[in-house]
Amino acid sequence: MRKYIYNSRDVAAYFKYFSVPSYLEVSYMQYIFNLGNKVLAEPLTHDFEYFKKEVYRELYFLWANGFENEKADISKMTSEGDLSLICDQECICLESYMKLICLHLIFSGNLPYITLNFTGLMTQLGIKCGVELYEANCKTICDSLQLEVRDTFGKPFDLALGVPDELLRVSLSAEFKEGLDSRNFKETLRSEQMNWLKDLKDKSFKLFGSIPSRKKSTNKPRQNGASRKSYRETGYPAAQKSVQPKGMPKQER
Repeated sequence: MRKYIYNSRDVAAYFKYFSVPSYLEVSYMQYIFNLGNKVLAEPLTHDFEYFKKEVYRELYFLWANGFENEKADISKMTSEGDLSLICDQECICLESYMKLICLHLIFSGNLPYITLNFTGLMTQLGIKCGVELYEANCKTICDSLQLEVRDTFGKPFDLALGVPDELLRVSLSAEFKEGLDSRNFKETLRSEQMNWLKDLKDKSFKLFGSIPSRKKSTNKPRQNGASRKSYRETGYPAAQKSVQPKGMPKQER
C-alpha cells in the first residue's frame, strides 16, 4: 500500500485543531519542512516561503469553513465535493481525523502513543456506513499512515480481525520513526520561546527603560512584646487575691 504524505491543508488543520499559537506556527512549519519528502508532498519541499504561503492560504480556508479548534466538526476540514484519498468516501472523516492524530505523533516525539476507541469514533465523527466497511477502513488508514496498533497491554493488535469496543494504543511504526529527525522538537521549540521572550524583554527595556527598584524602608521594625509585661508577670497569684476564684469557695480568714 502506498504511504500517505501530507499537504498544506493537513498542516493548517493541525494548527487549528490543536490550537497552535500563531507566533509558533512558523517554527512548526520549519520543522516539518526540514523533514522533506518523507512526510511532505514533493511540490512543497522546494521552497519554504512557498510552503508557508500555502499553509496560510489553507488556514484562511479552514477559518472561513468553520473549522476553528478541537470542538469543530471534522467534516469542515474538507470542502463539499472533495474526494477521499485513502478511505472510502463514506469514511472521509475518519481519514481526516487520523491525519491529525498522526501529525500530532510526528510533532510530539516524546509521545509514545495515543489511546483511541475506534468503535466510539464512528459515532463521534458521524460515520453512517456499515460496520464491516468501517472496520476495513480503520485497517487501511493505519497502514497508509504507517501507524501501529496495540492493545492496552502493549501487544500487537490486528485490525483486520475487527475493531473492539475498547481503548487501543496507536503509535508511529518503528521504521517510520527512524526516518524522522532524532532531535526533540519540543525542546527546540521551548528554547525558541525563551529566546523570543528574552528579545521582547530587551526591546521593552530599550523603549521604557529599566524598572526602578523599590527603596527599603528605614523605619525600625517594631519590637516584640519584650518591653511589655505580660499579665502573668504583672499579676498576682490567685491565692493572694481577695477576689473569689470561680468555682472555689471563699476561705475564711
